[in-house]
Amino acid sequence: MALIMKYIDSMHHYMDKFGDPRTKDWPLMSSPLPTLALCLGYVYLVKVLGPRLMENRKPFQLKNTLIVYNFVQVVFSAWLFYECLMGGWWDTYSFRCQPVDHSNTGQAMRMVHACWWYYFSKFTEFFDTFFFVLRKKSSQVSTLHVIHHGCMPMSVWFGVKFTPGGHSTFFGLLNTFVHIVMYTYYLFTALGPQFQKYLWWKKYLTGLQMVQFVLIMVHAFQLLFIDCNYPKAFVWWIGMHAVMFFFLFNEFYQSTYKAQKLKREAANKKREADALLLKQQQQLSNGATHTANGSATSVASATNGSVSVGNGTGNKAADYYVRGDLPAEIELTHRSNTAGSVQ
Repeated sequence: MALIMKYIDSMHHYMDKFGDPRTKDWPLMSSPLPTLALCLGYVYLVKVLGPRLMENRKPFQLKNTLIVYNFVQVVFSAWLFYECLMGGWWDTYSFRCQPVDHSNTGQAMRMVHACWWYYFSKFTEFFDTFFFVLRKKSSQVSTLHVIHHGCMPMSVWFGVKFTPGGHSTFFGLLNTFVHIVMYTYYLFTALGPQFQKYLWWKKYLTGLQMVQFVLIMVHAFQLLFIDCNYPKAFVWWIGMHAVMFFFLFNEFYQSTYKAQKLKREAANKKREADALLLKQQQQLSNGATHTANGSATSVASATNGSVSVGNGTGNKAADYYVRGDLPAEIELTHRSNTAGSVQ
């Protein structure tokens, strides 16, 4: 226990020495342990406790709750995106190299506040998963989903603690824009099926997220090849996060949309097979009807002694050339007529 306490004291000393003094006394910024505890608690709640509590309960509908929640997230993400722009990315920041501004000027502090609120927004996104659990949408609580939401608060905490501003805030700028689009989609989905016709762009959402991670990778890793007054540790931290999420989202994209494509192809093949089978059944039914009609004509012609026999057998002969077999009744009729002629 003494060793653990010594380690914690050393960690706090390091945090105080190298952390940004502007965020030192802000909520949850003194130590990473509260954030870590919240992330671990989130994972336990959505993967273990939540499903266990909902096992014998009916799923909640939560339609109005989801409408309000997604609307608030759209507004919150739009505000964060705007603050990131006004904090520097709109005019003063450089996309090639942007050191952290450690001053207390208006624009620098605006970006620092935007960073903390972006960090806070990662906790509000836990409710995405909470609602899935309450609605018993277990397929939505995937490994990708839990890793993504469970890691982000801890990842962003280090940025707010040590580098609130500068080059790596490009991650937040892109991510808040993507969340505007994403929560807009969720909002329309929650509004009901009458809005489904406006959601044709659903399949592009995952692609947009993957493009986001590629841009973050390129933007972060460029500092490995140029001289910039920005901590290389955070270059790797942000860049490798982007790499990890890119491959996770790519795996999700391939498994989800390829599976849907194969399912559609299988459904199309089944429809084609069913249509072909129905057509063959109709042809057989029509052939049987023609055969019955021809037999009746042949019998009537033979009884009346008319020349119509030839027509009946002619129709049957035509069936023979089509289907390749001579029906039994034609053969018997033909033999009977031949025997009568000989006599």
